[in-house]
Amino acid sequence: MTAPEPSAAARSEALAVDVINASEPTLCAEKDNVYLKLQSDAARRFIVEAVHPASVGTILVDRWAPDFTNCDMSNDPVFTFEKRRVTIYETESWWLVGLTFPSFWRPNQVPVRVGNRVETGFHLLQVWTWRDGIADEVLVLYPADGYWRARPLPPQNLRWSAYGSSFLIGPVETSGRPFVDIKDVAFDPATRTFTLNFARGGSATLRLDKLDQERIVLDVALGTSIAADRPFAALRSMYVTEGNADVAQVGWRGKDNPAWTQTPVMDFKSASTAELWAGRTVPSRHNTSAPDMVFRDFTASPR
Repeated sequence: MTAPEPSAAARSEALAVDVINASEPTLCAEKDNVYLKLQSDAARRFIVEAVHPASVGTILVDRWAPDFTNCDMSNDPVFTFEKRRVTIYETESWWLVGLTFPSFWRPNQVPVRVGNRVETGFHLLQVWTWRDGIADEVLVLYPADGYWRARPLPPQNLRWSAYGSSFLIGPVETSGRPFVDIKDVAFDPATRTFTLNFARGGSATLRLDKLDQERIVLDVALGTSIAADRPFAALRSMYVTEGNADVAQVGWRGKDNPAWTQTPVMDFKSASTAELWAGRTVPSRHNTSAPDMVFRDFTASPR
């Protein structure tokens, strides 16, 4: 595992949250069958990290092409839209791009505000950064269903690295699949912070705190606590076999416990944890360079 050791401050304020595994088996590598639900009516702030896998330095041939073998998506809901791409905000170092797809599984259109500019109807928001003359996309949000993806800057041995697992922030509900119903989104370029207002009340902020060639660190704060019987965050990923997975193993550390416990993701049931790691210990034929995911530093204080 590549999860960092908690700081002394984090240990003193650590809050344990319940992690419940609602994953289901599948033979389709393009289906998010891994579903880890994080639940607590006390959690108000936490860290989400995407960390390069331990094997990233050994990758000679990366694989990221989709594999629709054994996939039947004919019954998925489909709503049509006019395709477009808009640069919403841009500086020499950072920019935010919005994309509308020709089709999407949900019909809702979410307003996105940056300063005085408001756009709507995007299915994907992309955060790009400019480094050494090269553009890298490092964070995305799907406003219509609340899914996020994050990745560090590419490692030295790769020009590009893959996305893998997704995560949800806010009150998670299910209709066909898990999602977060977002009312509107605002982005503050000065602090690289997204503010989300949810359709049924409540809010959250997600700030890009740190980005380098090892990890991306996201500082999340919830405006209000979320009922204990509903996830306040969730990990969504895929697992077919150990060598064909974006997440194959789960590791966790209980509050005040100096040791980690690790098990295959499909064997994991539930745990009370102060830190959660989800990733791979062997290379995968699917999204080989995709990052591991870490959830940590849960506290009851939003600041």
